Amino acid sequence: MKQAITAEKEPNQSVISLIAAMSSFLTPFTSSSVNIALPSIGRELSLSALSLGWIATAYLLAAAMFLLPFGRIADIHGRKKIYLVGMVIDVTASAMCALLSSEMALIFFRGMQGLGGAMIFGTGVAILTSVYPPQERGKALGINVAAVYAGLSTGPLIGGLLTEHAGWRSIFVLNALLGLMIILLVLWKMTGEWKGAEGEKFDYKGSLIYSLSLVFLMYGFSVLPGLRGALLIVAGAVGLYGFVVREKRTVHPLLEITLFTQNRAFRFSNLAAFINYGATFAVVFLLSLYFQRIRGFTAEHAGMILIVQPLMQIVFSPIAGALSDRIEPRLLATAGMAATTAGLVMLSFLQADTSLAWIIACLAIMGIGFGFFSSPNTNAIMSSVEKKFYGSASGMVGTMRLTGQMFSMGIIMLLFSLYLGKVRITPEYYDLFMQCARTGFVVFAALCFTGIFASLSRGNMH
Repeated sequence: MKQAITAEKEPNQSVISLIAAMSSFLTPFTSSSVNIALPSIGRELSLSALSLGWIATAYLLAAAMFLLPFGRIADIHGRKKIYLVGMVIDVTASAMCALLSSEMALIFFRGMQGLGGAMIFGTGVAILTSVYPPQERGKALGINVAAVYAGLSTGPLIGGLLTEHAGWRSIFVLNALLGLMIILLVLWKMTGEWKGAEGEKFDYKGSLIYSLSLVFLMYGFSVLPGLRGALLIVAGAVGLYGFVVREKRTVHPLLEITLFTQNRAFRFSNLAAFINYGATFAVVFLLSLYFQRIRGFTAEHAGMILIVQPLMQIVFSPIAGALSDRIEPRLLATAGMAATTAGLVMLSFLQADTSLAWIIACLAIMGIGFGFFSSPNTNAIMSSVEKKFYGSASGMVGTMRLTGQMFSMGIIMLLFSLYLGKVRITPEYYDLFMQCARTGFVVFAALCFTGIFASLSRGNMH
């Protein structure tokens, strides 16, 4: 029987890798391309800045809320099944976003896109890990990570072209068509099913506590430094503490807490991922403002410069992933974290007249560093757990990414409040903005430096 199952799955490895890469490209592509289209959406639907913010935030919050729960559901009921349902929800929500003109409907279906995205994020990496043996897993995960960066880098460019020539709704139409292609490919070519915890119960109460706590934390970071933000963060932290206490006592927990308390590699690899995303996500946001406000570049010109970083990530992620099958992921990921730290330190010297060559070099170094960090780190996380926890571990990979991104933006919003207050970035405030940006890069460099030690502390995998 085992031989029959193996023979059935082995021919599907390349197909599964393609399907996973397509969906890993699609979800960040949609998110980054929609962000470019927000001004056009606002003009056509007469939306306030707050409403536009919710169109972007609804997706992020929903994805973070449901990533871990659906990773666990996939472990119980089947990863392919949850992946397919997630794709159907994503396609349906995309089609509705393209057709409807109501503010609340658009926000609601962006949230539904996030729900579908969570089901996809929480299963894609788990399926890849299930079908590839440990000695080949790093290469497969490296290709998958490269697809994520390809989506992030091409989203603003293609999204801008579509918005300008076909309208913002065309972005959602394209997303729906690509998603439909993936669904057909799954139904046609993806055979078999993967379950790691079949027959176990799902922790509904723990899932509710976890999801609400995460929303409080993420939304709290988005409204810092106000009192409401601080209270929400405290409430979220208390909720997560209660969640941990509950999970320790639950027979079939949403998250096996011993993965953190007794699994050194899993604990420090996730911590390193959170730190890395927290130290890097807002860099592009700051540089985008710098190029367009301080240097007077067009959005297209700024985008062509900023694409250097994700391009380096696309090139080096598969290389690093393949190397992590033979070389300790701890060493590769730590080297990547160190390179990222060096790039951030270089950016901390940014001036209004800094040469483009210097900035491009900083972005290239950071992109190489992130490429060498992310694939080996993901390989370390997925290889450190049993098969029954692949879905939960895959969900945790995505959760660290999303919470790290929100933490990064929270740091910048706090610095903006301290340096600039509630003012527009006009010429009289350019000096203050530059001080704020340099402080941000120093904070991020210090944060990333601590991540070097978190990465080193995970221990050896081979």
